[in-house]
Amino acid sequence: MGKVGNVSLYGGESEAADNLKTFGAMLKVLRDEAGLTQEALAEGLGYSVEHISKIERGGRFPPRDLDKLAEEVLGSLAARLLKETRLSLTRKAGLASRFRHWAVIEKEALTLYAYECRTIPGLLQPEPYIRAVFEVVLPPLVEEQIEQRVAARLERQAVLDQRPNTFFGFILEQALLDRQMGGAEVTRRLLDHLLATGERRNVEIQVMPRRMENHAGGDGSLYLAETVDHKWLGYSEGQRSSNLISDLADVGMLQQRYRKLSSQALSHEATVDLLQQMRGDL
Repeated sequence: MGKVGNVSLYGGESEAADNLKTFGAMLKVLRDEAGLTQEALAEGLGYSVEHISKIERGGRFPPRDLDKLAEEVLGSLAARLLKETRLSLTRKAGLASRFRHWAVIEKEALTLYAYECRTIPGLLQPEPYIRAVFEVVLPPLVEEQIEQRVAARLERQAVLDQRPNTFFGFILEQALLDRQMGGAEVTRRLLDHLLATGERRNVEIQVMPRRMENHAGGDGSLYLAETVDHKWLGYSEGQRSSNLISDLADVGMLQQRYRKLSSQALSHEATVDLLQQMRGDL
């Protein structure tokens, strides 16, 4: 497969426009992965090139049968991704629009790696911690928005049960635990949750020590996923923006950085000892 470009999605637009841009960006990535031009995709789906172009630009709502038609042209994985992303246009009110494209990939992944230096990864957050995170969001959220986002994040976490053959690797900075987001009781619940989740055969949690002179995570948090057809994708997120990374060289760079971070972090066993010690100190 040749070199494939990355997709950036930025916040600040209307919710509807963001949703459509999310879907359009996903369609373009899948088309590029299949090595198809807009003309070739349009011919395979039975639509005009202008129609496909407008969908990819986020200027037109995707037809209901698009995912079914796409299965023959783009493959079964692409069809599932398009179906889930299309559903997210109306059914994922609790997920930030810029994150929804990655949420679809997350649900299908065979392997998922995450390094976080800002907050505990969403898949590892117990409900009290989730609430603590959303209660300090600015501009402030109303109670209904908080409830939507808490429910959506808890729903995401079901993947840990639904995909026991998927390997989940997490590296988190010790500073995130030292911060005691939400207070001592929330932190106690968080540590208990991390210890319990880390007991799963398919989950590995590592803590990055406070002191690391040759730290490999200077560019910030990163996520990596292996899809069902054994392709790797990356994801990064900043202030009101996100980036789905499919360029082979860029994904390779993220894999190299994650391997280095994993070698620098405490082992899974040493992490358990640290979490238990921190739990006892509260």
